[in-house]
Amino acid sequence: MTDKVRVGSLRGIVMRGPGLTATLPFYEDMWGLSVAHKADGEAYLRGTGAEAFLYGLKDGPVFGIEYVHFAMPDRAGMDALHAQVVAKKANVVRPLGEFDDFAGGYGFEILDPDNRRLRFRCDALEQDDAPEWAKPRKVSHVVLNTADLEGRQTWFEDVLGFRVSDYSADQMVFLRCNSDHHSIALVRGDYASVNHVAFEMPTLNEFMRGIGRMKQKGHVPTWGPGRHGPGDNPFAYFVSPSGFVIEFTSELQQIDEATHEAQVWSRDIPENMDRWMTAGPPTPAQRAVMQGRPDPGFPELRGDGESS
Repeated sequence: MTDKVRVGSLRGIVMRGPGLTATLPFYEDMWGLSVAHKADGEAYLRGTGAEAFLYGLKDGPVFGIEYVHFAMPDRAGMDALHAQVVAKKANVVRPLGEFDDFAGGYGFEILDPDNRRLRFRCDALEQDDAPEWAKPRKVSHVVLNTADLEGRQTWFEDVLGFRVSDYSADQMVFLRCNSDHHSIALVRGDYASVNHVAFEMPTLNEFMRGIGRMKQKGHVPTWGPGRHGPGDNPFAYFVSPSGFVIEFTSELQQIDEATHEAQVWSRDIPENMDRWMTAGPPTPAQRAVMQGRPDPGFPELRGDGESS
């Protein structure tokens, strides 16, 4: 039996909601991103790496995710992934083909079972590296809340080839598509919503300097700095002007497929949440903001599992 086709990597995410593009100065002046492309009612921001954009802002009536953005290494891989998702009866809502947006490239889109759009793209525009001190290099991971944790975990494994890296009790599962400990994590919640989006700094010093820049500009972390048990990554969480939780991180654990075994991290041990114990467990207010606002996604696009 052959292994499943695996998603290549996480490119980033595009968010939507009322007045989102009006918050662009926050991401430029404070968070450390720069504009890659702007159009009417939307803006796309890049980091210091080659990715065309990491984070998008799109004006719309509902707060939530426009799409989560993934990469495949080449067209052959993209074709193979597309064949797999079709065979698994996933809802393909944009057929395989060329993209006509500024990033270009080749790929397709599907809906996950929570009606979230997932976009897969290869052969996209690449930017020249723009190394700047203490600026985000890439989107490290996206964490999603769901009312059906076990069902969504199985879907990501079965349809997209993700693998489990670790569990946080029975409340959270960390899923990888490459050597990064997690590109997607799922949290048990009352409804589908975005929990947070993490941006990777190249070094621990730059992680701390990013926190310092935010504090100098009057924006303090709502949780952190600390260092997680699962993933072994430092964290500092902030709340954006639109109410989305965003994170600085660095040094995410790299998985050796030959030796790694998933473990269940108990939530009864405070050091599992924060190995440094500088931040401790999240406060009730932090948990509430990470639960997010209910995101209906795109139920109007849902079909019978065939390409449309």
